Amino acid sequence: MTKLTRVCLTLRAHFSTQLRPLAAAKVPPIPVVTCKQQQFNLYQSELPANPERIKFGELPLASDGWRHRRANGDYFIIHPLHRTSEVYGLSDRTFPELGIREELVENLKRQHVISPTHYQVEGIQAVLDGSHMLLAAETGCGKTYTYLVPLVERILRQKMYGKERDFNTPLVLIITPGRELAQQIGQVAEKLTEGLGINTRVVLGGRTKQQMLNPSFEDIDILVASFGAISKLVTSGIYRMEEVRHVVLDEADTLLDDSFNNKLLHLMRRFPFHKNHLQDLGQSIHGTQLILAAATMPTNMEELLSKLVNVETIEQLVSPNLHRLMGHVTQRFVRVRKSDRPQILLDLVRKDAKRNVPTIIFSNKTPTCDFVSLHLNGLGYPCVNLNGDMMLKLRLGQFEKFQQAEVNILSTTDVASRGLNTIRAAHVINFDFPLYNADYIHRVGRIGRIGSRNDCLATNLISSQAEIGAVQRLEHAARTTSLLRNVDANVKGIIRRKMLKIAGAPAEEVALQNSD
Repeated sequence: MTKLTRVCLTLRAHFSTQLRPLAAAKVPPIPVVTCKQQQFNLYQSELPANPERIKFGELPLASDGWRHRRANGDYFIIHPLHRTSEVYGLSDRTFPELGIREELVENLKRQHVISPTHYQVEGIQAVLDGSHMLLAAETGCGKTYTYLVPLVERILRQKMYGKERDFNTPLVLIITPGRELAQQIGQVAEKLTEGLGINTRVVLGGRTKQQMLNPSFEDIDILVASFGAISKLVTSGIYRMEEVRHVVLDEADTLLDDSFNNKLLHLMRRFPFHKNHLQDLGQSIHGTQLILAAATMPTNMEELLSKLVNVETIEQLVSPNLHRLMGHVTQRFVRVRKSDRPQILLDLVRKDAKRNVPTIIFSNKTPTCDFVSLHLNGLGYPCVNLNGDMMLKLRLGQFEKFQQAEVNILSTTDVASRGLNTIRAAHVINFDFPLYNADYIHRVGRIGRIGSRNDCLATNLISSQAEIGAVQRLEHAARTTSLLRNVDANVKGIIRRKMLKIAGAPAEEVALQNSD
């Protein structure tokens, strides 16, 4: 054996012993759910093959023992399986390829919107085609641009005909359930139409009488309004609807629930939705296109819509992520005593302050929301308060203080859970846990949006027996990667039906309430 051969054999033996441990090393399992009680940990390799077949109650849950007081301090964590960029994938198609003119594309670029997502491509094409549309997709996926971009393009095409319109006769009416969302959409519309000769007007509630006594008259193309304000101002004749060619109901599930339903139907009867085929852009068009955008859809949505329009004429664009837990946001659930929540909240806020993390804290009721704000401000952590019971003068600008980074903490009720684009927020804390799946979806949807950071977190403090029941439904969905069941934003209707059952109402009457 030559000296060179001996050296080669020695080197081979050396490297084979060095590499053997690496080859034997196992890839660490990918966690789906991890728990304080580690026997309940779940990893990606253990996910069921047919999740939809597993009924609620058949699967052991970490939260099963939470009804006992000794469970205080127990927790489980739902881990993200995707990144934000993976969930909201960009399309290879460009805005010009969809028929959007260059001036509008340039305005989009100024808002850092370079390419449309796959969902936006389909939605923009459908809205441009002129059919009635239902845009149903998870929060944060860019539904506002999905309908606003093609509507601006349609307005520009329609203005080419040069038809004169009277003051206060818009072409597009966008209705929202809340003031903050109306303001936000109005701001997006103004930036999108800058330099295009399109006028946007935002109408908010809270000072409707003043607007009726001293109305302003102007050239309006896009009218964005909270529902309470526009219903009164249209009835009084200050805004006229005969030129409206596109009606958008943003957060449509909320607008169609029992809190708005009858008044909304009365307003919607003004529009000829039956003449919805707008492929021809001639001056003879008299139809109105209906567009609905929502992140949660009640099971009786079609029945609600049938009161407005022929449901068969509505094209539906539904995201595959609709009614699913956000797969790119870490969600932490902690069983705590109710009396311990203020201190736990303070500890969470203190950690966020050290890392400069913008945080939204949700409460179920206004008094709790006020308490959280006073509690944190009193301890030296600047916090703005936002709830539906505030006077308009106090309420206006509160959300903007958070958006503009004047403060890093927002204490709010569900008034801020619908539609608001809070891409700077990175932590949602449910100080009160919501009892309805729709509310949970909307609250957590304030983080993990397009443009948000990748390390967003939702922390949920669980105290009451009712909250534990709601958490168990979410944990089951996480462990089976299945759809959330009974996602219904019509909370008022749910409560009414429960009261009927408690009162012993006949089954026929309860069924009738279910179909309202």
